[in-house]
Amino acid sequence: MAARHVHRGERLDLGTLAAEAGISRATLFRRVGNREELLGEALWLLSDRTMRDAVRRWEKTEGPVVRGTTGELRCLAVMGWYRASVAEDAGLRTLLDTEPGVAIRVLTDPHGRVQPRVIAAHAELLARDVADGGFTPVVDVDSLAFALVRLGESFLYSDVVAARAPNLDAAAKLLRVLVEGTAGQRVPALVPDQGL
Repeated sequence: MAARHVHRGERLDLGTLAAEAGISRATLFRRVGNREELLGEALWLLSDRTMRDAVRRWEKTEGPVVRGTTGELRCLAVMGWYRASVAEDAGLRTLLDTEPGVAIRVLTDPHGRVQPRVIAAHAELLARDVADGGFTPVVDVDSLAFALVRLGESFLYSDVVAARAPNLDAAAKLLRVLVEGTAGQRVPALVPDQGL
């Protein structure tokens, strides 16, 4: 119910939600926590559905391959479609416009209900491509997923956090470099200077 309210661009009100569910506000609080915790669960549900839709889109258009017909890595295509869908979501945009502080806090809290799960979903996409022979990352998958999500967030929510228009094309190029290296080449690991 909370996810439907957010998706429709409606303010999430625990009293209204409790009444719709036919329970007391106290019962709702005991079951789901405070408003921000419920908002986090709702945003995660919407995010998870968006990611699953992006994965299904790849499977429908490209099949079970790691690289598409244009040579794009599956995880990068899926992540790009995911970000584009998030950016276009009218309900999320309304939340970011009407409650920017709450929205950013809930979306990007490293101990919250959204960001850790989004990072885990990205790690799963990366791990699948590594396992299927798509690429060899220069850092472990968990660190790479963390970097991709945080950088993606900085572009996706840049209008709120930095007063800049979101630029998903720039984000996609930078994320591609993080995953595949410059111009699709693997970037060699830095070796400390042995002369000191």
